[in-house]
Amino acid sequence: MRRTDYCGEITEAHIGKKVTVCGWVQRQRDLGGLIFIDLRDRTGLVQLQFDESVNKEAFEIAFGVRSEYVLEVCGTVAKRGGAVNQNLKTGALEIIADTVKVWSKAKTPPFEIVENSNVNEELRLKYRYLDLRRPDLQGNILMRHRITKVTRDYFDENGFIEIETPILMKSTPEGARDYLVPSRIHPGTFYALPQSPQIYKQLSMVAGFDRYMQIARCFRDEDLRADRQPEFTQIDLEMSFVDMEDVLAIGEGYMSRLFKEALGVEIPLPLPRLTYKEAMERYGSDKPDVRFGMELFDISDIAKDCGFSVFSGAVEAGGSVRGINAKGGAAKLTRKEIDKLTEHAKGIGAKGLAFIRWTAEGITCPFSKFLSEQELQAILTRAGAEEGDAILFVADGKNSIVFGTLGALRTIVADKLEVEKKGYALLWITEFPFFDWDEDQNCWVAMHHPFTSPLDECLPYLEEDKSKVRAKAYDLVLNGVELASGSIRITDPDLQSRMFKMLGLSPEEAHQKFGFLTDAFQYGAPPHGGMGIGLDRLVMQMLGLKNLRDVVPFPKVQNASELMSECPSNVSEEQLRELGIAIIKEEQ
Repeated sequence: MRRTDYCGEITEAHIGKKVTVCGWVQRQRDLGGLIFIDLRDRTGLVQLQFDESVNKEAFEIAFGVRSEYVLEVCGTVAKRGGAVNQNLKTGALEIIADTVKVWSKAKTPPFEIVENSNVNEELRLKYRYLDLRRPDLQGNILMRHRITKVTRDYFDENGFIEIETPILMKSTPEGARDYLVPSRIHPGTFYALPQSPQIYKQLSMVAGFDRYMQIARCFRDEDLRADRQPEFTQIDLEMSFVDMEDVLAIGEGYMSRLFKEALGVEIPLPLPRLTYKEAMERYGSDKPDVRFGMELFDISDIAKDCGFSVFSGAVEAGGSVRGINAKGGAAKLTRKEIDKLTEHAKGIGAKGLAFIRWTAEGITCPFSKFLSEQELQAILTRAGAEEGDAILFVADGKNSIVFGTLGALRTIVADKLEVEKKGYALLWITEFPFFDWDEDQNCWVAMHHPFTSPLDECLPYLEEDKSKVRAKAYDLVLNGVELASGSIRITDPDLQSRMFKMLGLSPEEAHQKFGFLTDAFQYGAPPHGGMGIGLDRLVMQMLGLKNLRDVVPFPKVQNASELMSECPSNVSEEQLRELGIAIIKEEQ
């Protein structure tokens, strides 16, 4: 190591001492006989002083230095002779340079290497190696490292063994599209990249390892968005001889430890819990942001016999009429804004949006002519309405539409009204439905992977009434984002066979897809369960960021390409021949 110290770690204790620092030039300032250079590494900046009258050779080298040159500088630490920079950790100090070596010259970068750059993201991603020099982005990656370190320490201290699982594996149905890898040695066959280590971690339980964890790379070939990448990292864990309470205790203990060590934030335990049903009825979402109110309220009992057919018809069809009260929102939620919200509601699936605005001029309710005075008053009372409020209603024969629409509007309206959202609100969502009705296929489908266990009291309903079956499944939610998902697994071969049958898998199909796991269960499988925590999303939420790409060193963009290396890319005909693959060009 040539350096003795990092730039940002020079302190008053170094005054009068010789040090050697290395890094990149942030900027150079020529003041005649004096040249000042701000040198940057991953710890911060330090000012270098080159005095022509003291060391002409070093001064002449410094004179030719430009931004992003790579330097090694040896000198003596001193207090600054000029103004102190209060915004800089080393702002009261400088290094009086004795020698300087230019290790590398640099072209003028396509954008300035500064914090919070407003340069076009595509340009920054094309030159990601330069983008990663920015202090704020480096800080994100260093926080990710810190979180990973705390993670390994915590699980090691709690008896978990880190076990690597294969990257090349058998393609099994797990909910998303697989990335496939052709085999050269076995022509016409394919490996899949893992969507999760699910099957292998369960096999680790059968193997007797008892407590498994892995910081695992996972891959899903699906459309991207701000909080999704085709390849992502999961903090994966599995435990034997446990029930749900044991898994949740380990999970929230980890969160408490992580937030305290990484951010200095205390997370009170135990974490709050909501069942799926409670979450949907109160927030319209199974990943609610509970840092603010604006909870849903139900007026179906009032609306079922009213003269407004939109309301009464929804209740008659088996649905409901529910609303949210945007307290103090009447001024900002003008008719024009409500029209925009109505279009958004229609985009989600609602037929429209009803509203009441209560201003100083009075109450505006477009459907009031269909209501009696008593019915209108009952609705206002149920909503907790008062002057200044705006109330939004959704009515539909399907509660899924009502909940989904109001859940989305709740967060949109909160943003429009700049509702205060502070801190970190972690909670568990439990008792998820086991099955979900698929409108397109006109059948029940599993909401989770096929090894999730139903609640014991729901077993009689498996064949009789799938809508009543709830799962031993749980999610961890932070500020409206799903961080983790897990379940207690099925280990009873008979119950597993029933589940495969209900999911439309014949015994032959089930054995073809999952036989190596179900066969293993014939040799003594302990009761087990676990979960996967999304590391990328966790870092993003802890840092209060909106874009997952800001915490991934080399991310993909929305079309799943990487702008820097320009992948995916074409390969040679020879490579394709070796794999027995031919590219079929689509006809125009």
